[in-house]
Amino acid sequence: MTRRNPFFGIWFFFSMLIGITGVVPSAQAQPETLTIAAANSLKDALRKVLPRFEAEHPAINVRVIYGPSQSLRKQIEEGAPVDIFLPSLFDEIDQLETKGLIIQGTKRAFAGTSLVLITGSALPAPVRTIHDLETVPVRRIAIGDPKTSSVGKVSAQFLKYSKLEPKLKSQYIFGEHSRAVLDLVAKGEAEVGVVYRTDAAFNDKVRILDTAPVESHTPVRYGVAAVWTAKNVSGAGDFIEFLLAPQTQTLFQEYGFDRVTGDVGLVQRQEVKP
Repeated sequence: MTRRNPFFGIWFFFSMLIGITGVVPSAQAQPETLTIAAANSLKDALRKVLPRFEAEHPAINVRVIYGPSQSLRKQIEEGAPVDIFLPSLFDEIDQLETKGLIIQGTKRAFAGTSLVLITGSALPAPVRTIHDLETVPVRRIAIGDPKTSSVGKVSAQFLKYSKLEPKLKSQYIFGEHSRAVLDLVAKGEAEVGVVYRTDAAFNDKVRILDTAPVESHTPVRYGVAAVWTAKNVSGAGDFIEFLLAPQTQTLFQEYGFDRVTGDVGLVQRQEVKP
């Protein structure tokens, strides 16, 4: 009587599995990448937030591309391999949605901030309020480039609303984004500048002078949405859910962001489709 090999059953099982699937099962799945395109002004907060997300979701590896919101939106329109878009102005998501380039049910506003007038701490301008710009001469005023950045777009709205544009336009010096504008003022290349409060609040090289009236520009609301090029749709849904969680919202507040009402969009995980 022939004695059966005790390992025959195990070998037979794997042979059948390979025959059916064509692959040997992996001992451990590799983390999936989640690619996020985020506004430069979110950089400090995300450095704190993202490690917590990855700790809660070990199967996801986050990759972040920072840049001006308008530039990132244009890259997404052209097919950049991005899963999540985090612009500093909700209008950028609305523009993608109009073209059918976001996954329905994923857009939300998750934070807000205000627009402020700043000056350098070392060599402050002889200006105390926005109204002083009507009478006190300044050589250079730094603002974001309206063609590339959201902060430039809202700054242009504010200066036009305040009727300061005709007087100051020849003194404009452009920065690619809010952080670049802040650097121009901090280094003394511009006497004053217009930036997001979240960029200036924790920088000791600049001082906030005044806040632009709310009605003078489009509300600065940071948005989130999964976009049409998303490969990791499940991970995108996990991230949006994490972003809106109370604990994460508290972290953003620690970095000077304002809470916003959750009246824009709905996160419907079950209905998310690429």
